[in-house]
Amino acid sequence: MVKVLYYIEVKVRELKKIKYTYTSDQKHWVGDGFYVYGLLRPSEELNKFISPFIMLDYASPKEFSISDHRRGVGEHPHRGIETVTFAYQGEVEHRDSSGGGGVIKPGDVQWMTAGKGIVHDEFHSEEFSKKGGVFEMVQLWINLPKKHKMTDPKYQEISSAIIPTISLGDKIKLRVIAGNFEETKGPSSTFTKVNLYDIISKENKSISLKFENGTNTIILIMSGELKVEDQNFKDKNILIFEREGSQIDLKVSDNFKGLILNGEPINEPIVAQGPFVMNSKEEIFQAFSDYQNGKMGRL
Repeated sequence: MVKVLYYIEVKVRELKKIKYTYTSDQKHWVGDGFYVYGLLRPSEELNKFISPFIMLDYASPKEFSISDHRRGVGEHPHRGIETVTFAYQGEVEHRDSSGGGGVIKPGDVQWMTAGKGIVHDEFHSEEFSKKGGVFEMVQLWINLPKKHKMTDPKYQEISSAIIPTISLGDKIKLRVIAGNFEETKGPSSTFTKVNLYDIISKENKSISLKFENGTNTIILIMSGELKVEDQNFKDKNILIFEREGSQIDLKVSDNFKGLILNGEPINEPIVAQGPFVMNSKEEIFQAFSDYQNGKMGRL
C-alpha cells in the first residue's frame, strides 16, 4: 500500500490591514500644563489589538505665554505600567519618589517604570516657563506583564543624541526609540518586545515597514497626511491594525510627522482604574491602599 502525503503550504498574509481608525476633536486639560487629545484608552473591544499599549495622549502644538508659575501635573501615583513621554516642542521636567528625575528637551524621551509603585510629578521646565513658546508632546502608557508588575521602579532619560536616525528617503527620517528597525537597535530598555519609531517627512513618498506577524501596530498621525490601503488620513488620527500580517505600506506627505507603536501583546486580564493598571480588582484595591498608606513613597 502506498501512502500519499499531502503538504499544505500556509502562507502568512503579508500586509497588515487596518482594524480601527478614529480621531477626536475633543481636548481636555491634564493639570494646567498639558492640553491633550485622548486618542487611546483601554476597552474590552480594543485591548486585543492595542496591547501592550494602554493609553496615549497627544498634546498638539500650543503656544504658552511667559509665566512665573510652572504649569503641569502635581504629585500622583502609578503602579503596574510604564509611562513614556516624547517631547517634540518645549520642555518637560520630571521627578519621582524613586529618585529619578530630569528635564527632557525637544527630541528627548522620558521613560518611567512605575512597577510596584511610584509617585511623581510633571511640569513645564523652569526655563521653558520663563521664555514661553510652543509646547508639543505625547504621553504613552505601556502595560507590564503580571510577572513584572511589582518590579522596582526605574527611570530612563533618553536624549535625542543617543536615538539612532535612519534615512528612508532624501527627506524622510525614522528614529528608533525602542526595539529594532532592521539591524538598528533603539536605546530604551523594555520588559516585553516593543518597537517605537517616530517619522518626520519632508517629501511625498511611499515606504514600507516590516513587523513580526502576530504583533499589534498603531500609528499616530501628528501632522500632515498618510495614505494607507488607498485611504487618506490626516492629523489627530489613530490607526490600529490587525495582528495578522508582517508589512504596512504607507505613503507619507511632505509635512508628515507620526509615531509608530508596535509590540508583542500581553495576553492577560487588564483592570485599569485611575493611575493603576493591574490584573484584578483586588490588586487595584491594594494599589489604592498602598498609596494611601505611603508605601509608594512621597516627593
